[in-house]
Amino acid sequence: MAQISFHNVSYSYIVEPILSQIDFVLEAGDKVGLVGANGSGKTTLLQLIAGNLTPNEGEISRMKDLKIGLLSQHMSFTGSVYDSCLEIFQPIFKLQESMHQMEKAMAQTTGEDLEDLMDRYGKSQEKFIQMDGYSCESKIRGVLTGLGFNQDQWSMDTKDLSGGQKARLGLAQILLTPYDIYLLDEPTNHLDVKTIEFLERSLNDLNKTVIVISHDRYFLDKVCHKIFHLDHHHLKAYQGNYTYFQTRHKLDLDLYRKQYEDQQKEIKRQEEIIRRFTNMGKARLIRQGQSRQKLLNKMKQMDAPLEAKKTQLRFETKVQSGRDVLRIEDGEKSFQEKLFSGVNLTLYKGDSVGLIGDNGSGKTTLAKCIVGKIPLSSGEIHLGSNVHIGYFDQELESLDLNKTVIDELWDQYPKLTHYEIRSYLAKFLFVGDDLFKLVGELSGGERSRLSLLKLMLSKANFLILDEPTNHLDMDSKEILEDALKLYEGSILTISHDRYFLNAVTNKIWSLEEGHIQEFLGNYDYYLEKTKEEESLSFDEDLSKTSRKKEQIRNREIQAEKKKKKEALEKLEEKIDHLEKNLSDLDSKLADPKLYDDLEQAMDLSKNRDDLAQALDEAMDQWSSFLEEE
Repeated sequence: MAQISFHNVSYSYIVEPILSQIDFVLEAGDKVGLVGANGSGKTTLLQLIAGNLTPNEGEISRMKDLKIGLLSQHMSFTGSVYDSCLEIFQPIFKLQESMHQMEKAMAQTTGEDLEDLMDRYGKSQEKFIQMDGYSCESKIRGVLTGLGFNQDQWSMDTKDLSGGQKARLGLAQILLTPYDIYLLDEPTNHLDVKTIEFLERSLNDLNKTVIVISHDRYFLDKVCHKIFHLDHHHLKAYQGNYTYFQTRHKLDLDLYRKQYEDQQKEIKRQEEIIRRFTNMGKARLIRQGQSRQKLLNKMKQMDAPLEAKKTQLRFETKVQSGRDVLRIEDGEKSFQEKLFSGVNLTLYKGDSVGLIGDNGSGKTTLAKCIVGKIPLSSGEIHLGSNVHIGYFDQELESLDLNKTVIDELWDQYPKLTHYEIRSYLAKFLFVGDDLFKLVGELSGGERSRLSLLKLMLSKANFLILDEPTNHLDMDSKEILEDALKLYEGSILTISHDRYFLNAVTNKIWSLEEGHIQEFLGNYDYYLEKTKEEESLSFDEDLSKTSRKKEQIRNREIQAEKKKKKEALEKLEEKIDHLEKNLSDLDSKLADPKLYDDLEQAMDLSKNRDDLAQALDEAMDQWSSFLEEE
């Protein structure tokens, strides 16, 4: 069922076009990834869908009573973290309070008024169940925990939250609110891998429509089954995840380029024929030339393909390293607290290793120990023969912010000519006045590109990369990935970019709780193995729990058997006692002298009847015990 449709929608900011002739239909349950270069109009499109902006041209149709939630980059909150989530469920709590009032009223009402009140209460209860009223507080606890808020933080005043915490709280509010369409602008910002995985599960479990802007390609692959690509004011839809879009988009570009080149050849051919016909001076040929010119004028000419400026990146090595590139023996590092210990690992020539772990686990510290910036607390690090390290620091500390771009590169590689320096910088999109900008004036992406260029020119045979994809757009990430795939040296990279890790690594070193575990595969392989371990651990825990329950049950059975045995023994003693008393009475009743006192004889006879009945009942109980066994 179509929820929203765009027909020839265009939007301009003053006179600058942002979106042009946008057409698409959004179906219920669609999971859409919205991608495109920075400034292509992605956020503007979300605002148009939400109804916060009105198009300059075209028509937007929406289903009646459609509820749309927009996660923006700037959200405001009041009260505590928990209360700001609780506020979402106020309609449920009001309904619950109304039901409590009806319950009190029913206790004091009779007759038809009671029937009417019970009918109203039943309808309210049905609505309360439909609104999932009984689970709202457990939902809040689950979402806050999943998004990285520990229980101590639930009572924090929202005005004291950091920017990242506010972003996560805004995401929590969006997930807890029952919308028909969820519009999420960069929801994975400020999230670590675990909270991103929680978000992926939440969105996959959500049977609603989702449109998400994200630079996290792995996230897009996991969540989206449709991609909207914005490019030069136009939108094209692709059925599939991001990886499918990436492949298909390249094919589309190649096809368009071929069609454009073929059309240009045909235009030139027709123009040459028209020129020749016209130059011959014959009336018939001139008329033919004019006819061809009219057809050519009517031809809808294709726009020239817009070639995106792309960095040409290739890492080369000056010398080959030995087989053993890096060996760590009993590595340990502590500051106030121990970061890691017992690290024993070897990295071989040609290995591409991804070092992963939570923020603060010690990944960057280990990298700095390897490059010699800081020492280990204990243990040893050995580099192999002919190993030359190239280090990319995520803080980009190797850059001098007071130098110009051209001087930053030339000072490190003074043997390069002026032409070579300018050529290399041009390949990394530094041209014209960009060369004379101060490094401190560059954006994060520009600084990353400059650092990568310096790294490329180093011709190192062992690259240690600390979050190299930070600040890079999707195209630049793909270029870096392609370059690293062709690299003949060895790589150790720290990254939270799961797509990048999948593309370039053949081993994963997972740093968790101060220890490193090695996995002989890429990130997907690591996930698969850890899930298997979790499953085995769960089965083991389940087995332990089952054994414990079985032991408890066995103890209960044994206690029950002991109880029954004791009861049976008491019953048998009772039967023996009754039989003995009955035998004594029978002896007395058999004495003829007894009947001289008729009243005494009648009492003894009544006592015998009572004893006989008690004995019969005891024997019945005894038989029942035997049957149960």
